[in-house]
Amino acid sequence: MSIKTVETPIFECETGNYHTFCPISCVAWLYQKIEDSFFLVIGTKTCGYFLQNALGVMIFAEPRYAMAELEEGDISAKLNDYEELRRLCLRIRRDRNPSVIVWIGTCTTEIIKMDLEGIAPKLESEIGVPIVVARANGSDYAFTQGEDTVLAAMTYRCPEYEVTSSSRFSNNNGLFTPGPKGRMEKDSWKGVSNNHPPLVLFGSLPSTVASQLNSELKRQSIRVSGWLPAQRYTELPSLGEGVFVCGVNPFLSRTATTLMRRRRCELIGAPFPIGPDGTRAWIEKICNVFDIQPVGLEERENQIWNNLRDYTELLRGKSVYFVGDNLLEISLARFLIRCGMIVYEIGIPYIDERYQASELALLQSTCNKMGIPMPRIVEKPDNYNQMQRMRELEPDLAITGMAHANPSEARGINTKWSVESTFAQIHGFTNVKDLLELVTRPLRRNDNLRSLSWTNLSV
Repeated sequence: MSIKTVETPIFECETGNYHTFCPISCVAWLYQKIEDSFFLVIGTKTCGYFLQNALGVMIFAEPRYAMAELEEGDISAKLNDYEELRRLCLRIRRDRNPSVIVWIGTCTTEIIKMDLEGIAPKLESEIGVPIVVARANGSDYAFTQGEDTVLAAMTYRCPEYEVTSSSRFSNNNGLFTPGPKGRMEKDSWKGVSNNHPPLVLFGSLPSTVASQLNSELKRQSIRVSGWLPAQRYTELPSLGEGVFVCGVNPFLSRTATTLMRRRRCELIGAPFPIGPDGTRAWIEKICNVFDIQPVGLEERENQIWNNLRDYTELLRGKSVYFVGDNLLEISLARFLIRCGMIVYEIGIPYIDERYQASELALLQSTCNKMGIPMPRIVEKPDNYNQMQRMRELEPDLAITGMAHANPSEARGINTKWSVESTFAQIHGFTNVKDLLELVTRPLRRNDNLRSLSWTNLSV
């Protein structure tokens, strides 16, 4: 039976609930990334219980975040919000002395209309510590968008990029000059391989992974001017006209919009550096924008694929179903299709088709290259209907949120928690094996169990 490839993605939208973690969970990785920060989550006891369980903090640990619990008096407006937050922030400054305090507003602060944006500037000037307000509440579609909210708020604190004589880009004919309003005219730096406008990457990655991506770009004579977020708040990158920005995660559409509209940066729309194919396409797109001819990328990608043959042999011909949880689904599906898997359906809580346009195009070309049809992309999937479709399709693996993992296992479907890919190091060429370890672990476990039961039966 011949397989007919679909040239355009098939998008569907259902009316299901969002079965994901709360976005305030972004504190778990952001407080570790921004080393001189302190995160104050303002909410109820329910928010505190969630953080306590989800983040798994020991009683003796001293993380750089805390929970400001709203009591009945706060919610009924009997207490003064400013005085209460002032008391807490003064204690934070005395005990931890952070370079920045990030207020994470929860659903309750939205419901009672707590004016965090109005309180923060006044309190900031009084205590002398920058205060960034981020509304990472349940109105987001996925828990990873909490990071998107924080980074979008932090873009306003980045210093303004100024074009000076020392920051102009030289070529054989002399200095490049800024165009109207200081913008670097594209024609003025075209053809230059050793010099280019400033490039800022946005997305929270472990320092080791960020260094790896910096090194990959450095091989192509591209220097990264900074990261958002930076490892320290005091080292935030300069933004403004003439600065090019590129994202590393598909859930940062709000940050991308803010960088373009508010800070007037040039967004490089590229696939995301997940998997050898995605990393190569990400680097190639940046090189293309800067008119730099990439060197050795095809050989580098082929070398990585050759080193992954044991994993790809295990995955080839297997089927996978994405229930939808963390907005990484399209990138992961594209990578697994390239590994030889068949993707029945990509469930995703929300998709910004403009921000993920390059990723969708790469998914389409990957399907054509592998000779398989484009999978269905279901936005805001109804989980009841999904479970019925999974029972009919019987995939070899389902990548799902934790809420649906055990029920699926009970029905004989191998599962992998999608949240693990959020916390694992999956970006760049170097970390592909770690990503495949996550995906293949349930399949290898079942193979081992089957061989064990067969041995016992033979005995």
